Amino acid sequence: MSKIVNFLKQETVLSIAAILAIVSAIVIKPDQQYLNYIDFRTLAILFCLMAIMNGFQKIGVFDFAARGLIKRAGNVTALMLLLVLLCFFSSMLITNDVALITFVPLTIITFEKMYPVSAAKKNRQHEKQTVFVIGTVIMQTMAANLGSMLTPLGNPQNLYLYGISGMGFRQFLMLMLPYSAASLVLITVAVLLFKLYRNERCETAITVDDSFLWNRERKILCACYGLLFLLSLLTVLHVLSYPVLFVMVLVSLLVLDYLFGRNVIRTTDLSLIFTFIFLFVFIGNMGRVGVFRDFLESFIEGREVISAVIASQVMSNVPAAILLSGFTEDVNALVIGTNLGGLGTLIASMASLISFKYIARWNKKMRGKYFLGFTVMNLIFLAFLLVLYHLL
Repeated sequence: MSKIVNFLKQETVLSIAAILAIVSAIVIKPDQQYLNYIDFRTLAILFCLMAIMNGFQKIGVFDFAARGLIKRAGNVTALMLLLVLLCFFSSMLITNDVALITFVPLTIITFEKMYPVSAAKKNRQHEKQTVFVIGTVIMQTMAANLGSMLTPLGNPQNLYLYGISGMGFRQFLMLMLPYSAASLVLITVAVLLFKLYRNERCETAITVDDSFLWNRERKILCACYGLLFLLSLLTVLHVLSYPVLFVMVLVSLLVLDYLFGRNVIRTTDLSLIFTFIFLFVFIGNMGRVGVFRDFLESFIEGREVISAVIASQVMSNVPAAILLSGFTEDVNALVIGTNLGGLGTLIASMASLISFKYIARWNKKMRGKYFLGFTVMNLIFLAFLLVLYHLL
């Protein structure tokens, strides 16, 4: 029983999606149309990207690159800005989830080494650790969610909406560029304001322990994963067929896992894939219920962006994108709405829960402080970007 409870806690969105799919299957009996519900292209590309990024993580490429950059930071303010911008720009290619999984632990370790809590200076050092870790992780989480909205590769809802929209890669970039540019300015200003607030603690020398060994095995794996990533990008751009990509990535990773024992395929988290499948089934079935379909279509029409923002706050932006896409043809508005909707509550973007879990593991007593700071900052940024949307 405890295992079931723990699973429900860890995979809340997946569990809810499964329940919704099962309930909808009672209303609409399973038939051949069920296969038409599922966007196999999105699932194939999503799996490939997740597996490839898992491979990069296992060989420590992202951590190695980040540590190299951190060495060049001259003071704590520069370090904070660098750690935040790493999440912002890297999320455009490696997804917001991977960016946070990679750089949030690095942030915690870095500040722990900079401000070790000794018995003689326990209170003062602990305060420094807390302030800088919480402040930086909050901004990293927001940066990952905001940076990832620029590209179709950045997050799952973008990949899905881009696939069904029919728009070109450049068109997608131009659609989200104003919001990404504004977000970059807001993030930079926020970090600099934090510097003013904590000015007396922003000139500490930075040292980073780097024990990473760039050996022959890592070089081979990095080259292979890099090639597979380029093939994935070609598939996103509709140059390569997604079944071909899926087979190539699956076979290549299985071979590499066998040769080097990295277990990339086995350790790739498939919960998001199954969440997508269950949501596709639920939305497909609900689309066949006339009353529900007519109500949702009439409610959403002309309100796609605000509907997506609101829906994201209670169900997160990935399910919101899949749900609303079945009842409106204005996909551009959904792209904007679900990306901006990633700001706000802690569950608005599931990637935000990754950071929260790391903070809870680091210091359980700081969960409330982190949650409050996260919510306030997210609402401020969301308000600014919604104003920008209405001005555009």
